[in-house]
Amino acid sequence: MKTHTTNCINTLIEVAADTVATSGEVPPTKGDAKSVAAMQYDMISKHPYTYTSDDVLFTVYAERNGIEKDKWKEAREAFFSKGQACFRASPLTKRYGWGVHSNAEGKIAIYGCDTPEYKKLQEDKSLKIVKAMKSSR
Repeated sequence: MKTHTTNCINTLIEVAADTVATSGEVPPTKGDAKSVAAMQYDMISKHPYTYTSDDVLFTVYAERNGIEKDKWKEAREAFFSKGQACFRASPLTKRYGWGVHSNAEGKIAIYGCDTPEYKKLQEDKSLKIVKAMKSSR
């Protein structure tokens, strides 16, 4: 079975050109059910440069679908047996104003689009810079 990945190395995913956010916004939560954006935000903001994109995307998928932890290995293999949308399509980069930086090990952290750290990453010539996907065509 072929394995696909969403992981990037030394890359900054900039916020979408049509985002309404002017700074990094914490995604809202509605009661007990957290949105995909809120789950991604919690995981990355509390543990910067700990997880890869694949780790975050699969964990959110598994938790939202109630997959038991002892079944994660098989479920992860099945999940990545077909292509998955990367953080260019995440609500964090499209709607909430967060840039996603992946380091040399592919571990990710988020930076608000109005922060000095984000601006510094945008100017880093050693990084591959890509834009998040637009919400509209």
